[in-house]
Amino acid sequence: MTDETPQPESPRHKGIYLLPNLFTTGALFAGFYAIVAAMNSRFGTACEAILIAAILDGLDGRVARLTNSQSDFGVQYDSLSDLISFGLAPALTMYLWSLSSLVEYGVAMGKIGWLAAFIFSACAALRLARFNTQVGVQDKRFFQGLASPAAAGGIITFIWCFQTEAVHGQTMNLIALPWTVVLGLLMVSNVRYFSFKSWPVKVPFLWILALVLVFVLLAIDTPKVLFGIALVYVCSGPVITLIGRRKRRRMREETGAD
Repeated sequence: MTDETPQPESPRHKGIYLLPNLFTTGALFAGFYAIVAAMNSRFGTACEAILIAAILDGLDGRVARLTNSQSDFGVQYDSLSDLISFGLAPALTMYLWSLSSLVEYGVAMGKIGWLAAFIFSACAALRLARFNTQVGVQDKRFFQGLASPAAAGGIITFIWCFQTEAVHGQTMNLIALPWTVVLGLLMVSNVRYFSFKSWPVKVPFLWILALVLVFVLLAIDTPKVLFGIALVYVCSGPVITLIGRRKRRRMREETGAD
């Protein structure tokens, strides 16, 4: 009986899932392209690129769940892509379109302009870091703070809406300044926003009619309708938070009364 020399095990090659990360790469490319377009004063194109990035970002997670290809690598890669597409790209687009013109009011206002853009970018980074550390802990029905794609949507629809009306960014800088800062601060706030992750499979028939109406309105004037949707969603967070606090306060009072 001869002893056989054990063969060394072939090393396992650790790979990454292609399909979901392909969507993430597409979102990253769209965000980078938006920065390039904004640097060349093509602000409408920059807004469209960030919108495409948001669509691709919404697809990568769903594709990963459908194909059972979630991974820690994908989570981290998605966050880095989001920082570029929904943190830096919208902040730089807003700065180049409008906030940079604040220097006309003085050197101090010029600094406030680029600091507002930085606040938005920094808040996006903080929002993504907090989200990654709270995965599996927070209520999936709600986001804690405004999600970075939604905040970017608030920026680009604002720009796109006025850009299509040939309104120059420098005439809107005093409105763009607080809007940028507010969106940034909402990302790191405790304001609750509906996440749409627990969307029901079956919905009332009237919802389908409402969806058809939205598509009709989008076909008529896409930028204005998108800005209206973004504005409603941004305002919905404080409303949901206030209603939730009142309900909890009422429950505590009823419990104390008993």
